[in-house]
Amino acid sequence: RPTNAFVRSGSCLLKMGSKWRKAKLALGLRLCVHAPGAVLDDSPPPSERLSDAALLSPSVPPASRPAAGSGLRLSKSFSRSSSKKTCSICLATMKRGDGHAIFTAECAHSFHFHCIASNVKHGNQICPVCRAKWKEIPLQSPNLDPLPGRARINPVDWPHNDALMTVIRQLPPPRTTSNRHMAPFFQAPEPAIFNDDEALDHQSESTERGSSNSNAADNEFCGKILISTYPEVPAAPRLDAYDNFNVLIHLKAPTSVSGNSPSRSQDNLSQVSQTPRAPVDLVTVLDISGSMAGTKLALLKRAMGFVIQNLGPSDRLAVIAFSSTARRLFPLRRMTDAGRQQALQAVNSLVANGGTNIAEGLRKGAKVMEDRREKNPVASIILLSDGQDTYTVSGSGGSQHLPNYQSLLPLSIHGNGRSGFKIPVHAFGFGMDHDASSMHSISEISGGTFSFIETEGVIQDAFAQCIGGLLSVVVKELQVIIKGVDQGLRLGSLKAGSYPNRVMPDGQTGIIDIGDLYADEERDFLVSMNVPAEFSSNETSLVKVKCVYNDPLSKKAVTLESEEVKIKRPECVGQEVVSIEVDRQRNRLQAAEAMAQARTAAEQGDLAGAIAILETCRRVLSVTVSAKSGDRLCVALDAELKEMQQRMASRQVYEASGRAYVLSGLSSHSWQRATARGDSTDSTSLVQSYQTPLMTEMLNRSQATLLSSPTLQRLVRPALSFSSQPKPR
Repeated sequence: RPTNAFVRSGSCLLKMGSKWRKAKLALGLRLCVHAPGAVLDDSPPPSERLSDAALLSPSVPPASRPAAGSGLRLSKSFSRSSSKKTCSICLATMKRGDGHAIFTAECAHSFHFHCIASNVKHGNQICPVCRAKWKEIPLQSPNLDPLPGRARINPVDWPHNDALMTVIRQLPPPRTTSNRHMAPFFQAPEPAIFNDDEALDHQSESTERGSSNSNAADNEFCGKILISTYPEVPAAPRLDAYDNFNVLIHLKAPTSVSGNSPSRSQDNLSQVSQTPRAPVDLVTVLDISGSMAGTKLALLKRAMGFVIQNLGPSDRLAVIAFSSTARRLFPLRRMTDAGRQQALQAVNSLVANGGTNIAEGLRKGAKVMEDRREKNPVASIILLSDGQDTYTVSGSGGSQHLPNYQSLLPLSIHGNGRSGFKIPVHAFGFGMDHDASSMHSISEISGGTFSFIETEGVIQDAFAQCIGGLLSVVVKELQVIIKGVDQGLRLGSLKAGSYPNRVMPDGQTGIIDIGDLYADEERDFLVSMNVPAEFSSNETSLVKVKCVYNDPLSKKAVTLESEEVKIKRPECVGQEVVSIEVDRQRNRLQAAEAMAQARTAAEQGDLAGAIAILETCRRVLSVTVSAKSGDRLCVALDAELKEMQQRMASRQVYEASGRAYVLSGLSSHSWQRATARGDSTDSTSLVQSYQTPLMTEMLNRSQATLLSSPTLQRLVRPALSFSSQPKPR
């Protein structure tokens, strides 16, 4: 309650000025003194709470927010802003008598009743504006749902937060003469059909294709996949038959010319390189729910700024932001100088509040891809979320009855098992509270990867590693065909991880669908087969390998065939040493299988059993041929298995980070593609499997920009490996 002196000073002021000033001052008095002390005592310190509110509140600029203990020092701008009642959830104006109930909380912030009741229904029991904890919770009957179609994105007339604007300002501005005359970002209404994508740069595309053909003529080696094959042993006794003989198929994608180029200046961040490459259509689906407020959102904006600056003028970008609902910030737009500037402005307009509706965000992201009039050769979706979908999926990732995560994906992404339109979703789980099982399932079903961003400060590095691959696609729609040569040979299984594969009924042909490859990426597949005894020859021809794919630049189909894989068949053979290449891949597959089994045990509550499974695998790997030779992959696998054991030390540790770490590792090994997890983006980490030179180059570029930004160094905590995190006692 206001003190007598406080009221007397207010009365004196009311006698001065017009009725309008009286009304404004009266409103200011009511807002200032209505916050109960009990609520404030349970909240963070006033300075922290006001700072947090400054990040979230759409109606009150930070500079005009009253400080604690400031009494009647209310600025005119604060009074004007407060008189414009705006619901901080749906952003619509609140007016008495317009048919919508208004809820005024203990902290004096007001919302539409149906908006805040929906927010509370999904577990949010703190004020979306000031983060104060509420004792009185608004409830509504189940049939009152939030109004559909309301966006949670900052309109252009909201004041930008200066603290977060400094993060974006650290980015080098695009090279354009029109920056100073650039109009403020305007968010147009969404059309029913997203066919408003910007036209492709066909002139640049034809130039790149011609340059690509010229380069290929000069250096044929750079433009073709390399196929290598390794039988388990080079020779086998003639009269012996084998039921499970292994042949390793090793593929290496063409080398990107840019990967061999000298380091470029940080002033030239607009493209991965000046050499030709396949342009990308990229849609980023970003979580801006209330839990993203503060440093998280600032770092997300910074990471998106890095992505925007590294896309070239032939690449196109669209951004979807979601909380309780989803909205497209802008259509697929070419990242020219003007396009980058407008994209930065759009990303900077984001404000965090509301719930988490991942399915709606993905639906709109897929719709952008489906409705586009033109298509770049490469297309992908990046999804980032720090929470659990509270609208589509119920239950936690650790429950015995797992929800159907396929419901989070539009049919156009997962195809329901049918071939055809399929866009990979690269999912990023941010922090300790995201639903790792959900994010992993989304990426697995769509053909993308799942990365675990454990520390806030590495979000940009994780994005950098991902786009380092997306901006270097050199092979499209790759299919590997394995054909038996000897008539008595029968193919058994194809150990291909998550890649779709099948063996034909005759047992003579096997097919693996791989899809896209980044520059310098490698793939290894073990093929088991039944090898018959040989009675008439000193050697046996086993298989031939054929690769069929499309060149994304020339848009021509390419077909390559390997030589026949043969083994010697003498009368008798001494002690044969297993090929180290085959042994190495056996170890990788065995480690991945142990990870999957340990995860199953952990989800069932048997953490001790999960740790034992991983320990057994480590002992088995330690005596293999490749381990004894000091093979780097074997060392990395052992370090990864040990890290997983530590993250299963207790149920609390497993729920916080163990599940996400294991799933990210499984995603990496099943697709043989780099993911971010723990300290894997650190150059000193052992867990760096599958990184390509261009991924490493993009990571170095990201880390250089982080080091050059004093503002970001204050915001970003150093990336920590799990070994430096608190361990259970």
